[in-house]
Amino acid sequence: MIIHYIKVAFRNLSAQKIPAFINIAGLSIGLACFSLFLLYAVNEFSFDSFHKNKNNIYRVYEWDQKAGQGDAGMYMPLGPALKKDFPEVEDYVRFYKEWKDKLARVGDNTALSVPVAYTDPQMFSVFSFKLLYGNAATALAGTQNIVLTKDKAIQLFGEANVVGKTVEIKVGDTFQPFVVGAVAENIPANSSIRFNVLLSWDYLQNSPQGKDAVNNWRYSGFQTFVKLREGSSLAGAALAKFSQKYMPWEAEEFKQSGWNGTGPLPISFRLQPLQDIHSNLKISAGADHAVDPKTTWILLGIATGVLLIACINFTTLAIGRSSKRAKEVGVRKAIGGAKEQLVWQFFTESLMLSIISALLGLLLAKLLLPYFNKLAEKDLQFSFSQYPALIWLFAGLALLTGILAGIYPAVILSSFRPVEVLKSKIKVGGANFFSRSLVTLQFVLSMCLIISTTVMLQQVKYMRTKDPGFNRENVVVINADETDAAKTFPLFKQAITKFPQVEGIASSGAGFGEGYNSTGFEYNGKHQQVFRCFASADFTKVLGMHIVAGRMLNDNMASDSVTGVLVNEALVKSMGLTDDKALGVRLEGLSKVTPVVVGVVKDFNFLPLSQQIQPIVFVNGSPFGMSKFFVRVKPGYPAAAIAAMQKTWNSLVPSIPFQYSFLDENLDSLYTSDERWGNIAGWAGGVSIFLACLGLFGLASLAAINRTKEIGIRKVMGASTAVIVKILSAEFLQLVVVAIVIATPVTWYFMYEWLQGYAYRISISAWIFIVTGVAGLLIALLTVSFQAVKAALANPVKSLRTE
Repeated sequence: MIIHYIKVAFRNLSAQKIPAFINIAGLSIGLACFSLFLLYAVNEFSFDSFHKNKNNIYRVYEWDQKAGQGDAGMYMPLGPALKKDFPEVEDYVRFYKEWKDKLARVGDNTALSVPVAYTDPQMFSVFSFKLLYGNAATALAGTQNIVLTKDKAIQLFGEANVVGKTVEIKVGDTFQPFVVGAVAENIPANSSIRFNVLLSWDYLQNSPQGKDAVNNWRYSGFQTFVKLREGSSLAGAALAKFSQKYMPWEAEEFKQSGWNGTGPLPISFRLQPLQDIHSNLKISAGADHAVDPKTTWILLGIATGVLLIACINFTTLAIGRSSKRAKEVGVRKAIGGAKEQLVWQFFTESLMLSIISALLGLLLAKLLLPYFNKLAEKDLQFSFSQYPALIWLFAGLALLTGILAGIYPAVILSSFRPVEVLKSKIKVGGANFFSRSLVTLQFVLSMCLIISTTVMLQQVKYMRTKDPGFNRENVVVINADETDAAKTFPLFKQAITKFPQVEGIASSGAGFGEGYNSTGFEYNGKHQQVFRCFASADFTKVLGMHIVAGRMLNDNMASDSVTGVLVNEALVKSMGLTDDKALGVRLEGLSKVTPVVVGVVKDFNFLPLSQQIQPIVFVNGSPFGMSKFFVRVKPGYPAAAIAAMQKTWNSLVPSIPFQYSFLDENLDSLYTSDERWGNIAGWAGGVSIFLACLGLFGLASLAAINRTKEIGIRKVMGASTAVIVKILSAEFLQLVVVAIVIATPVTWYFMYEWLQGYAYRISISAWIFIVTGVAGLLIALLTVSFQAVKAALANPVKSLRTE
């Protein structure tokens, strides 16, 4: 019987090639779109699941009860102490990633900038990172051993199997040789722990930084992972005693900060499951940030909407073909065909279309994956070994889509009464209320996506064009991380200020808006939290900031290099002062030498516009060096100025590559994520509009077929083509209008809530809804008009013969 259903299904599909093609094309596009989004979601939800010991690996962190946040930047001696004190701890791995890249070279080749991390030798026994060449036990056994990923090995050496070969890495002012102990497979996209160049922990411990931290329970910043024995756990009480043993001073310090001395300490050690790291926003570790799982669910919601539109399109086209299948159903029932048999027949056709569409959709998704990766800034691949869940998800998706898309046509078509069917066709009336509702829902979803995209992109445009409170244009930022900036900057400044294209130069300890450390001071018995920016005296002048009280810092005044600081209006306000009265105020506890305010800077946005302007202090000079040079060039073509800078740089530090960027582009990059989401929603909206038009096309076809005789009579009675097109189009345009009316308040609400996440945001203008609505109406009109014009131009003689 099943073979019979399949044969009949093939005959029906081959007999209706164009409707079948439209059905398969629409469903394939919908499934391709959903498959890409599903791959994204599976990748997000499967982070770190490829590790064999994933259920027994935990990251140690400290939980701040008052702040409601955790910090996974731990202490260097923590791992060995945990293994020593707790038999439950089978092993530990420490991991530390350098906050800036280092230069690496092979032989006489040009040095390349590479990210560097450090870890214990047991990294490859605790975690399941695959080694292509080399042995896990000896990969990092030597102090000078390193592990490279496959891509990094090829980039440095031109080949993958480089075990035993030497690479030089710049440490301080010199290049030091390291031996490749192993080459690892490229890190999977769904890994929280990422590295390209991995150095031995022994090497870190023997470095100046490591020597200060090796037995220091106050020096933090190192991630520590522990592998517990099967079935073991570590209770909070045990970790509390552990903390008191190695950090006995904490209790007294907390009492001085206001703790009453009863109950658990305000800050305590806890264990975070490995698979919780990627999506837990409350626990951070330096520059590594978790991802909000809500974004993944939103993306899945968009994908589900697109797939739903494709399924609705499938259903409406099936209903559109029902008039041609009505007599077939009547004849089958008249000769004894059961309703159940007809249901199975139509379900078989639906599932066949779904399976064909799923295969074509997967092929299309694979072809589109490189573009999707670029859009989403991911490196995903359809790998069933990496994502085994994809097998049953795709199979279930094809089956579920076939059922959802085919259930209504199967039930409706199999319910036709033989006598009524053999006498007349199905009319577009109350029986088609469901199909019209489906088309309306399609356009509601499509309009929501298009309006949302417009709002998102308007917000991104606003953030990129809003005056940040300083002059962001024509500023070149030079990365001097690998140089002795204290020596390089004066020489570089002296040389390039001679060029007429250069208007000014300043230096800072970090890129603008990045790396400012948060600290605090006391004022009138109240603690004030503030960001601190180490910069040269002319930094505010070069960046075009405005002084509202006092003066700028001055290199010629000895006091400014010791105690003088600038503050912004936000800090003055938080202190309860006016700009003028803030001058001369001492910031007790900000540093060893108490700073004094000499000037107030007008508020400016040094953080993304999603955040309010925060208090900031500008300090002249830095104990850590100021390795970012800001060069203001004259407006116009900057090539000559950059060429002059590069020539000067090469003469001063010929072994270090000249790396530069533009300040305005750096600031724009802060909003790349928002723009990415807007583009993703835009592409989804475009696909949904296309699929919705296919559904509208199918419904318009049904209307034209069912009103063939009416159209013929109207033409004989003198109705023009324009009048007939208007009559056929009006009812469908009404559906689109209803969809716009529904989509407008729904989208406004969700976009209003989304905008609340930004401290500085646009107002949702009425023109967005008007323009989107008019565009939707025009698209729908073009879609329906094609069928309407075709029906209006038909020969009325043939129309009147139609029964």
